Amino acid sequence: MSRMITADLVDLDLSADSKEAAARSLAERMVARGRVTDLDGFLADVAAREAQMPTGLDGGIGIPHCRSTHVTEPTLAFGRSAAGVDFGAPDGPADLIFLIAAPAGADDAHLTILSSLARHLMDPEFTDALRSATSPAGAAALIAGEEAPASEDPASEEPSSDEPSPEAPVAEAPFRIVAVTSCPTGIAHTYMAAEALEKAGEATGVEVSVETQGSAGFTRLDPAVVAAADGVIFAHDVPVREKERFAGKPTVDVGVKAGINRAAELIAEVRDKAARGEVSPSKPTPVERAGEPDEGYGTKLRKWLMSGVSYMVPFVAAGGLLIALGFALGGWDINKAPSVTQHFDWGQVDSWAALMFQIGGLAFGFLVPVLAGYIAYGMADRPGLVPGFVGGAIALTVNAGFLGGLVAGLIAGGTVLAIQRVRIPAVLRGIMPVVVIPLLSSIVVGFLMFLVVGKPIASLQKALTDWLSGLSGANAVILGVILGLMMCFDLGGPVNKVAYAFAVGGLANPNEGSLKVMAAVMAAGMVPPLAMALATTVRGRLFTRTERENGKAAWVLGASFISEGAIPFAAADPLRVIPAAMAGGAVTGALSMAFECTLRAPHGGVFVIPLIGNPFLYLLAIAAGTVVSAGLVILLKSARKPAPEAGPVPAAEPEVTVAA
Repeated sequence: MSRMITADLVDLDLSADSKEAAARSLAERMVARGRVTDLDGFLADVAAREAQMPTGLDGGIGIPHCRSTHVTEPTLAFGRSAAGVDFGAPDGPADLIFLIAAPAGADDAHLTILSSLARHLMDPEFTDALRSATSPAGAAALIAGEEAPASEDPASEEPSSDEPSPEAPVAEAPFRIVAVTSCPTGIAHTYMAAEALEKAGEATGVEVSVETQGSAGFTRLDPAVVAAADGVIFAHDVPVREKERFAGKPTVDVGVKAGINRAAELIAEVRDKAARGEVSPSKPTPVERAGEPDEGYGTKLRKWLMSGVSYMVPFVAAGGLLIALGFALGGWDINKAPSVTQHFDWGQVDSWAALMFQIGGLAFGFLVPVLAGYIAYGMADRPGLVPGFVGGAIALTVNAGFLGGLVAGLIAGGTVLAIQRVRIPAVLRGIMPVVVIPLLSSIVVGFLMFLVVGKPIASLQKALTDWLSGLSGANAVILGVILGLMMCFDLGGPVNKVAYAFAVGGLANPNEGSLKVMAAVMAAGMVPPLAMALATTVRGRLFTRTERENGKAAWVLGASFISEGAIPFAAADPLRVIPAAMAGGAVTGALSMAFECTLRAPHGGVFVIPLIGNPFLYLLAIAAGTVVSAGLVILLKSARKPAPEAGPVPAAEPEVTVAA
């Protein structure tokens, strides 16, 4: 641990006034020590982790952290702020800030040490000692475990041999809880939640056994411990592995931060459920866990659909690019080439083109089944996969296409949830997920898709396909304007995702119209970050120093079709940035449709320009929208007092995800 933090990595007078500035100040110390190779790249990874979930904790603690390819070895930097920095904790700003940097391939031993630090942060004596530290060397030694907190007196903690221990167990068997904690990174929150639950259990006389499913792997709880448990707590932000081990017990399922901040309440809630004999009939799913407790069905429906689309996109990307390469190398007649199993000439370009085209075609054949399967998975977890895939395959059989896959996935997930609500004898629970649920749900889904809803959806799909095929002139331009506005309205939010899903869905049954739609959507999605990058370059004085730094990264993000690159600017000045972005997106979408540009790949930005129909006009459409948007931003910002040059504006950092 002493290798991970030294006095040079400690700042006891951290003057940052935002979480971005705090992370940058501490990261600069890591760069100076050679622990980080690319400051901006590392900070982008920190921001991406922060965008998943705020890292502020009760008690004045902030723990920004990430795994990054720009980190050479596990490193910890510590800053103490007199004014406090807001990291999103419920109780206010953090004065103790720990920046944890782990290499992308960090070994288990290093991650285990970082996990140990996370547990120490739950100890008030440890944090009090850090607040009273007078030198960087002393603080580094304290964190490294080389110096015990001054208030800690081991002798005082040992019970006298003449007196009974106040912790002596009572005769009555304690209430037993098993818990699982996990977070997306698996470095800090996972272990802090475990520590909080264990301490709350000790304070309330409850026996708590925690399984931490972190980056260093996980050790399964003893099956006997699980079997003897009276209740279960899941405090997690990623799916619980092997969740079926905990079935049939009173369960509380929350996010990992609730495990840290409300550990005692969660224990009380489990005990209350056990007293009432309440057992959850169905398991919360990965998508449901991502939402807030009071979310409506509309929000959950969107997340279920996006779950399916997110798993489908890699198939679309691989298949679309392979098909496009096949056409590029072999010409438009490559679809008439014989199977490569019958004829393949190693020295002929046409044979390689046919190979790529046929592999891409097979990848495309998975689109609808994968879409349906993972919509069902989002609703009902693994039991939804079989009926979902079966329903998706039937949708292809009856020519119901993308819309059929959507409906099949929802039917499959709903059917599985309905079956899971049926109370069954304990002796039958073992065969339910393996035999009963797949069998019954597949029969129901098959019946409905073949005989009830399949043909009507196929008719609707055909009408949509014919409409897209016939798009031309003013109708195409109007659709381009609408899609451009949607892509730039919330920069990766729900409206943006709807437009992107519409475009990707069209690739399941590609025709000239659907390929134009995909091109327009990607072009419009590239405009906001490119426009902000251009504006910060042309009129930098209108932007803060932090925004100018973000503008440099926005060039790459925009070129890569990552619309979220404009989020820091929109968060700081939404009334000027968002309308300007929408105007530019509308121009680009309209021009792309007017120029009849086409695209078979759902992603890639400028890196797939050679595979785009009418590539030069496509670049012109993007450039026109970028100039319009940048010009409007500059005009709107010029109408107000220029932003101060030095003070960084706290803003949400871009989440590095597939732009949609």
